[in-house]
Amino acid sequence: MKQNAIRHLLQSTDFDRPVVVQGWVRNRRGSKSVAFVHLNDGSCLANIQVVVNVEEFAEEIIKKIAVGACLEVEGKLLASQGSEQACEVLAEKLVILGEADPEKYPLQPKAHSLEFLREIAHLRPRTATFGAIFRIRHHLGFAVHQYFHERGFFYWQSPIITASDAEGAGETFRVTTLPLAQMPKNETGAIDFTQDFFGREANLTVSGQLEAELGALGLGLVYTFGPTFRAENSNTTRHLAEFWMIEPEMAFYDAKDNQDLAEDFLKYLIRFVLTHCSEDLAFLEERFQKENSQKKKEEQSEMGLIEKLRFVLENEFVRISYTEAIDILQASPYHKKKKFKFEVKWGIDLQSEHERYLVEKHFRKPVILFDYPKEIKAFYMKQNEDGKTVRAMDILFPGIGEIVGGSQREEVLEKLQARTDALGLTQNLWWYLETRRFGTAPHSGFGLGFERLVQFVTGMGNIRDVIPYPRSPQSADF
Repeated sequence: MKQNAIRHLLQSTDFDRPVVVQGWVRNRRGSKSVAFVHLNDGSCLANIQVVVNVEEFAEEIIKKIAVGACLEVEGKLLASQGSEQACEVLAEKLVILGEADPEKYPLQPKAHSLEFLREIAHLRPRTATFGAIFRIRHHLGFAVHQYFHERGFFYWQSPIITASDAEGAGETFRVTTLPLAQMPKNETGAIDFTQDFFGREANLTVSGQLEAELGALGLGLVYTFGPTFRAENSNTTRHLAEFWMIEPEMAFYDAKDNQDLAEDFLKYLIRFVLTHCSEDLAFLEERFQKENSQKKKEEQSEMGLIEKLRFVLENEFVRISYTEAIDILQASPYHKKKKFKFEVKWGIDLQSEHERYLVEKHFRKPVILFDYPKEIKAFYMKQNEDGKTVRAMDILFPGIGEIVGGSQREEVLEKLQARTDALGLTQNLWWYLETRRFGTAPHSGFGLGFERLVQFVTGMGNIRDVIPYPRSPQSADF
């Protein structure tokens, strides 16, 4: 008989029929004569209750029905006698697929800290919290592809190994096959990368943007969705060494078109998850409220988790220039009373506290900032006529600050090459510059860190809890 997913059984009203269910024991209670086993297979948040008449089974089997064990149950689906669930399975045949020593199994039915669960990341998908997070992550990933496919975008696979550093920050992971114990040297004493696999220095990509631009300047509308890597020695709750990026690039889009698409995209994703993940969101809402109540008053969120999602969905994003934002911040009571930790002046890279003030206190709406100072933004952004700013844009959300960064790209060869010359990038990026030499066109794009999005949607405080196996300084287990 075919296995039945627990989520389908729990939605069924077709009772008094034979079923097969497989899953892991979350809990067991009962008496000498009857055991109530809560089984979960990961298909949904809820467990199904299996009723086991103990006397009908061998004592050896009954002893092995412990928390963490994996079971196959053949039985009959019945309307539940209790009020906590609509249906249950009366066991007629039990098979222990995998035993779990109850003395050693670390996920007992009690509260566990997130720090502890990171140490057992190989088991944490079995918990209710991480089951909910990873199901939501799946739905968001599916929605990304569906959104772009419906709008005529082509999925563009940018390389993971590259010889360029898109951001120019130098925080890359080097890729080499050279013998580390005895690296070959050239006549100047430097490492001779001509003897390496690629015949030159190579690294893991920090962004698929530059390669996506090449695709857009031939296919029109493309997007990348893949892993990126940054060797930033940071242990904060907002940073990972390996993370996934969504980066659409659009030919013939100007800065306003870019903003319109980004707003529509974010609202689509949030609407999708509210529609398809209501049970998991309700569970995470309860967790969010409990955690929020334990924080210091000044650190508490004014909005609940689902309220934040609806806040984004139901409000038109405010669009203001960086210069206007600085003026607002400098005139704010927070600035006058010296409540900001970081200074506010034109030319700074805004901090999270500044971004959140604009969203949560001043406008009470999501905010799109545009026209940033040229000196704090990347070389590829289109320069404005004032010579001081570029057509960058950042989208700011409550509780998290920046969630999207993008720009109209510089399509004028002379202006772009002046920037790459100044940064010493021209030789390595000759292929990028040639797209401006041969049939250049206005184009734009943005980047959305997938884990940052999942963190916002699930309400988790640490980004390491929204990716299956987090990579961070001194940590590459699993």
